[in-house]
Amino acid sequence: MLVEKFINRTKFSSYEDFYENFRLNIPENFNFAYDIVDVLASETPDAKALVWVNDRGDYREFTFAQMKEYSDRTASFFKSLGIGKGDMVMLILQRRYEWWFSMLALHKLGAVCIPATHMLTREDIIFRNNAADIKMIVAADEEVIVQNIESSRSESPSLRHLVLVGGERSGWESFDRGIVNAAPFRGAEERCTKNDDISLIYFTSGTTSHPKMVAHDFLYPLGHIVTAFFWQQVEKGGLHLTVADTGWGKAVWGKLYGQWISESTIFVYDYHSKFKAIDLVKLIDKYKITTFCAPPTIYRYLIQEDLSSYDFSSLKHCSTAGEPLSEEVFNKWFKLTGRAIREGFGQTETTLSLLNFSTEHIKPGSVGKPAPYYRTVILDHDNHECEDGEIGEIAFPIADGHFPGLFKEYYRDPEKTASVMRDGYYFTGDTAWKDEDGYIWFTGRNDDVIKCSGYRIGTFEVESVLMQHPAVVECAVTGAPDPVRGQVVKATIVLAAAYRPGSPELVKDIQNFVKKTTAPYKYPRIVEFVDELPKTISGKIKRNDIRAGKIK
Repeated sequence: MLVEKFINRTKFSSYEDFYENFRLNIPENFNFAYDIVDVLASETPDAKALVWVNDRGDYREFTFAQMKEYSDRTASFFKSLGIGKGDMVMLILQRRYEWWFSMLALHKLGAVCIPATHMLTREDIIFRNNAADIKMIVAADEEVIVQNIESSRSESPSLRHLVLVGGERSGWESFDRGIVNAAPFRGAEERCTKNDDISLIYFTSGTTSHPKMVAHDFLYPLGHIVTAFFWQQVEKGGLHLTVADTGWGKAVWGKLYGQWISESTIFVYDYHSKFKAIDLVKLIDKYKITTFCAPPTIYRYLIQEDLSSYDFSSLKHCSTAGEPLSEEVFNKWFKLTGRAIREGFGQTETTLSLLNFSTEHIKPGSVGKPAPYYRTVILDHDNHECEDGEIGEIAFPIADGHFPGLFKEYYRDPEKTASVMRDGYYFTGDTAWKDEDGYIWFTGRNDDVIKCSGYRIGTFEVESVLMQHPAVVECAVTGAPDPVRGQVVKATIVLAAAYRPGSPELVKDIQNFVKKTTAPYKYPRIVEFVDELPKTISGKIKRNDIRAGKIK
């Protein structure tokens, strides 16, 4: 297996063995496009790399040989437009397969990939264009996307080229024609990157301020071997489905790097109509998906469906991250499919940092234990390690230097970089506690702590309890001002269909449920039901909008 070239071992007897003895073999100058995709195109040219379907009945599949061919053509086309090493290129491609061609092509040229969601407004695009000096945008031919990009152009002096995928428009280069007419690409001669060059930038969601630019180097894909091979447990020749738009960081977690290093086929579902969770079940059944990764909310929607007529026998491993996973969802999914859900934790700034390892007992709701290289500590305000059960900030020691997977810097913001990389640690801004068995339990962001009558209450821990109630599909916990207690816990909840529109009796039932499940002082004194939660373009809940009453 190709993955064996980059790690010391593929099998470990226990979590402790994995954590202490796993090592990456770092090449002198690693480039994912050349060293993974092009190598697989040479060694296993006919192996499937990508299977793509949409909700209109279209189907495409690509071998690794075809991925090399199309990425070479795309690199040649981009080069003809003047794109080269260090140039910033934003990709707004939803789930179109041209995103994979473009990502590989930009890696080959040494340019910087900036994946972005199709939900960006004109103002969002202007900000990104100028913050990163974006030289080219490659976008899907969707009216709203095109309008927002075109209207941003007059205020984006660095922008030189617009490339359209799937159509023809005045003022745009045609991606389709460009790759058809591209000159031969001499990859070996074009190779120009070094390990510490910037390869990828993600704009964080910016819930309280302008988004930060998280910059990763060319070693970042190697950090995702743990993500894919040891957590998602993808297999050579298997078919992996991660639910994520290509504009989000989760796309490279589950739809690109670690999966292809492990020689798994990536499955992509591109939909244009409103997303329906049941469609995922149909895809798992029809295409025999072997590994599946989705946010807990997706699992919660799935278990409300009638799954009795679907075949899950192909499904070997399931994983989740990003939100609390309740024991109820874990148990019901296991009952319906026979598969456990392994939770994990990471950030845009990292690869998978905490995980439920394959041989470890799962404690539903815990994000597991530290991944190799992430020598995780939980620190108090004085940077002392917390006792078991004490909430503190998750931090990763970096005194021995940068390691593959950890971000390089906040681009063009040395002060912000220094504020989180200091005193020998990278401070995540996330809070958690560790139990006596070494399992870590996420509680929230540093700035999401509610102070009620002298108690400190993490929003995430209350949300984790609320998500165990059968009526709750999604929820957000915030602090509401109170003249006596300072703040009280407020729960904003999206109800399951069977419980809508809600009632005073349901409010009381939810409150009592929280009181019985966790410390009573954490229960939500205010409960409101809404149709949907306000979210950023990357899907994170906008708690400031909830506090300000900007909800539906």
